[in-house]
Amino acid sequence: MAKGKKSAFLTEFKAFIMRGSVIDMAVGIVIGGAFTAIVQSFVGDILNPVIGLIVGKVDFSDLKVVLSAATATTGEVAIRYGMLIQKIVQFILTALVLFLVIKGFNKIKALDEAAKAKQEAAKAPVEPPKPVTPPDIALLTEIRDLLKKH
Repeated sequence: MAKGKKSAFLTEFKAFIMRGSVIDMAVGIVIGGAFTAIVQSFVGDILNPVIGLIVGKVDFSDLKVVLSAATATTGEVAIRYGMLIQKIVQFILTALVLFLVIKGFNKIKALDEAAKAKQEAAKAPVEPPKPVTPPDIALLTEIRDLLKKH
């Protein structure tokens, strides 16, 4: 790669990386990963044991249907539906909490925008009200204008 092309490439790459949207996305991904860990802990360590107790098991994630028991030479073959249910609950909780967080942020943003609009309206010069023409004068003016045309 020629020196001029390399420099242009690096300049373009630097501009791409430094754009706010890319940095915002990176921050969102990191925070999303941390948030996912919190939700997984909530579901796995708090919610699943409660649900497991309700359905009669101590550990909810151990729910399964054994298709073939383990032998001396082969491992157990089982459908682990408890893990599927755990992942579904995890997804629903993650979506719900994310919805609530975004809804809260949107409400705060709307309140902030309303406050800014109110400040801008207070700063804007107030135009004097236009004089209101009484209906009889408006009618007479309209008749006069029609007579002028004919």
